[in-house]
Amino acid sequence: MININKFKKAFTLVELLIVIGLLGAIALIVIAAINPIEQSNRARDTRFKADGGQLISAIDRYFTARSEFPWVTSGTATSIDESYGFITSSNVDVGICGAACSADGLLLSTNELKSEFRNRDFIQNSTNLDQQIMIGKGAGSSSSVYACFIPLAKATREKAIADGKVYTLSAADGTRTVTAACDVATANWVTNACYVCIPE
Repeated sequence: MININKFKKAFTLVELLIVIGLLGAIALIVIAAINPIEQSNRARDTRFKADGGQLISAIDRYFTARSEFPWVTSGTATSIDESYGFITSSNVDVGICGAACSADGLLLSTNELKSEFRNRDFIQNSTNLDQQIMIGKGAGSSSSVYACFIPLAKATREKAIADGKVYTLSAADGTRTVTAACDVATANWVTNACYVCIPE
């Protein structure tokens, strides 16, 4: 005689497939809610903001110790009141890189920044606009030094748009101009060169 109770305790193949399907659906919902690409972009924007802040602090410390900016020491500008047009932070005049970025610049050789700073991705990948931190200063002794970058995260872009803190940059005179040319969409921030800056 066959014991029927023995077979009632196991799962059927159909029940297992239903459970696996439900777990898969839940996993897809969780992944969609977390959005790993947006999280990665937020982390990158946070890192660029922190690195930009460190860079500005190093330039300020250099100025305090020597009464001039690195670009005055290197001979690009003649006075501290002179404007300094926005250029990539890998430029020799900023002070992170020496010649061809194969040696330490002024900020690293004077210990205002650690030498590992030269290995940051915005220094190594300085050809793409969205992978750069730009440094500039307007004319006048009271004008701030700014570090600006193109944000990748939708949340960062939305906040910048809502706050009216989206800028185009001048390579000629270091001015920032508020712009409405960019929306939350990804493509036009790089195409239109729209930046967020530190300090805000």
